[in-house]
Amino acid sequence: MASDKNLRELFHDTLKDIYFAEKKILSALPKMAKAAHSEDLKAAFQKHERETQGHVERLDKVFAELEEKPRGKTCEAIMGIIEEGQDVMKEYKGAPALDAGLLAAAQAVEHYEISRYGTLRTWAQELGFDQAAKLLDATLAEERKTDETLTELAETHVNEHAEAA
Repeated sequence: MASDKNLRELFHDTLKDIYFAEKKILSALPKMAKAAHSEDLKAAFQKHERETQGHVERLDKVFAELEEKPRGKTCEAIMGIIEEGQDVMKEYKGAPALDAGLLAAAQAVEHYEISRYGTLRTWAQELGFDQAAKLLDATLAEERKTDETLTELAETHVNEHAEAA
C-alpha cells in the first residue's frame, strides 16, 4: 500500500530524531567527563557539552522555520550507543583502558550525528529551507571538528596510555 509521505515529513521526523538524540547526549556528556581520567578528554567532553547546548538551540530555530513545535522522537540508535558507553564506564571503571573506551563511544555518537546532520542539511537545501540548511551546516561543522579532536586525542595519548598499562 503506497503512502503519501513526502520529503518534508521525513525531514521533520528525522529532525525530531536528532533533537531527542541531542537531549540524551546532553545528559550523557557530564557523566563521561566525570568518568574520564585524562584531563584533555574531560575537557573535550565538557566543551562538547557546551556545543551540544548550542546544537539544541539551533534545532529550535530549524523547528521554527518549519512552523513546528520542537520535540523529540525516541532515537533507538542513540539509545544503543549511549548504553554501550555506559557499559564501558561500568566494565572498565578504574582500568587504564577506560578513556580509550569512552573515546570510542564518543566517536560513535559523533559519527551518528555527522550522518544525521549531513542528511538533514541536504534535505533542507532540497526543500528550500535556507536558514535551516545554514544552521544544520554549522552544527555539522562542529560535529566534524569534535570528531577530529577525539581522533587526535586517541592517536596522541589516550590509546597509548591504555596499551602501556
